[in-house]
Amino acid sequence: MKFSIIATGDSLLTQRLPKNDPACLALQEMFLQADIRFTNFELQVHDFEVSPSATSGGTWVAARPGVIQDLKWLGFNLFAGATNHSLDWGHDGLKATMRHLEENDCVYAGIGRNLAEASMPCYIDTPEGRVALISVCSSGKDWHIAGEQRPDVLGRPGINMLRFQLINYLPKEDIETLRRIVDKTYVNARRMQLEREGFIKAEDGFAVGTVRFEVGEAGTKTYCNQKDLKRIMRYISEAKRQADVVLVSHHVHEFRGLDKAVAADFSREFAHACIDAGVDAVLGHGPHILRGMEVYKEKPIFYSLGDFIIQNDSVERQPADFFDIYNLGPEATPSDGWAARSKNGTSGLVVNRKVFESVIARFVVEDGAIAGVELIPITLGFEKPRSRKGRPELAAKEDGERILTGLQALSDEFGTKIQVRDGKGYVAIK
Repeated sequence: MKFSIIATGDSLLTQRLPKNDPACLALQEMFLQADIRFTNFELQVHDFEVSPSATSGGTWVAARPGVIQDLKWLGFNLFAGATNHSLDWGHDGLKATMRHLEENDCVYAGIGRNLAEASMPCYIDTPEGRVALISVCSSGKDWHIAGEQRPDVLGRPGINMLRFQLINYLPKEDIETLRRIVDKTYVNARRMQLEREGFIKAEDGFAVGTVRFEVGEAGTKTYCNQKDLKRIMRYISEAKRQADVVLVSHHVHEFRGLDKAVAADFSREFAHACIDAGVDAVLGHGPHILRGMEVYKEKPIFYSLGDFIIQNDSVERQPADFFDIYNLGPEATPSDGWAARSKNGTSGLVVNRKVFESVIARFVVEDGAIAGVELIPITLGFEKPRSRKGRPELAAKEDGERILTGLQALSDEFGTKIQVRDGKGYVAIK
């Protein structure tokens, strides 16, 4: 059995793709050569007939349903749905998105009408066999997680979420000092009351609100939520028994230390657990920039494939909550909001070239083994006006070499060797 796979990062698409664009046609030609063409579907689709949530993943991301057909025209046939934007327009927006994906015969995972549905693998059948996808997100709000159904209570629509614990470690004497300082104020009164009344569980060590401290060498670490991890591993086991190849998509913004390009401890823990459970590749995305690539037990882990399409400054409408952030009134338009957020195009994602440079991963799984990975650099129109910014095209030679050199540096900590030749990157696995 031999499966050719192409994988991209985030598709945050809010404009229609021009079918006669040579850049799009070149990508389409490349995609259609692969059996499996994966992207992360980072938006909701509806006609703005639904109410927005009070909070969002940063922007209340939505597009008209026609963009689904554009992504399918480009070649994508496998979609991950669990992202921090999945509930930007509430449960109704999520259900509308699922309806439109299903009406367009899209194979998707990670979102559902209850926890079981959101956690389940989706499957795509090819002449060579079957490929499974499990989609997971760690960067949503607590209320984004889908709810488990009971015999007497309906489940809750939401995402397949892998939560995590963040623990700050300090020497014992520093924690005692912190405790004495906190006790001089009422900063922790609410938590103490909730613990006494049994509404929240007392944590080991010392907690200030939701911030947890334990005795140890000074530093901060993150760990997978074991209940979520156990659930996801159960569905990986199911996918392994039902499919020939299993892919896991992980949408995660969190990072280690002060560097956004360095994956958080728990995301590494999760990726290794997936491979240990028999997953063939972990496809990461979320921070809107590239992160390093690791080869673990002869399987590729992409901690972030960056963006494939990024058009979050072109959403047609935004709720009042968005304009309130920037002290804008009801007469303001979305473009007024984008200008306020970016300080008239001088700060934020819009001025970060790395947000608009990425790679497409291409590899073959043959009889359960992956011999190597090809990395194809793309650019997303960093210097173009908003009307054309964020749309992908194959990178020119100079840009491609810069992108791959940067990815080499990000992958050094994993010992991954990326050979650059003819404008592409190559990673030998076997």
